[in-house]
Amino acid sequence: MKYYAIIVAGGKGNRMNQDIPKQFIELDGKPVLMHTIQSFYNCVLNPEIILVLNSEQHRFWKELCHTHSFSIPHQVIEGGKERFDSVKNGLAVVKGDGVVAVHDAVRPLASTALIMASYQMALAEGNAIAAIQPVDSVRIKKEGQHSLSLNRDELFLIQTPQTFVTEQLRRAYLQPYSDAFTDDASVVEKAGFSINILPGERSNIKITYVQDLELASFLLKKQGS
Repeated sequence: MKYYAIIVAGGKGNRMNQDIPKQFIELDGKPVLMHTIQSFYNCVLNPEIILVLNSEQHRFWKELCHTHSFSIPHQVIEGGKERFDSVKNGLAVVKGDGVVAVHDAVRPLASTALIMASYQMALAEGNAIAAIQPVDSVRIKKEGQHSLSLNRDELFLIQTPQTFVTEQLRRAYLQPYSDAFTDDASVVEKAGFSINILPGERSNIKITYVQDLELASFLLKKQGS
């Protein structure tokens, strides 16, 4: 069985008030994206790593790899206008049958155990979507100032990796783009497939704000201890 990882790097870092996209910001001495690629490289299934990156950033990424002596094998391809288009571009270079994990470039702390579990569950069940449940109370806002309490035990906060057998993902990405597509699971669900939840990890954070870098650094140091 062939395994793949499509790493989608489309963030621009606007929420962090940074001049460079957040996937390139340094985290403990090297860009966030390098930590992310390393996580998949460490998986014993040896997934083929496909990095989907804005074409204007290809040269910059090459320079970063040289600066940091980063030599993990990976294929860099051009990103699209929307995340949907970028994943579709990544999927186009996947050959034959296999299992594909789609992962956010700015989630550098996904553990080897989570990645392995996602591949195994997808192979057995067709797909596996990492998710955690909220610990805070949750409400939904209605018209005006009214709001209603929701049962948090029935809610999930979706993460990546989101992992699929190639048959499902290819069929799903034959659909035209829709604004309703918020992630790969929503694309696959629209194509008629049931979605399977895989217990995620609270440490599998998405780097969005400056404070997230501080937390990620702390978690990296804890992993290494």
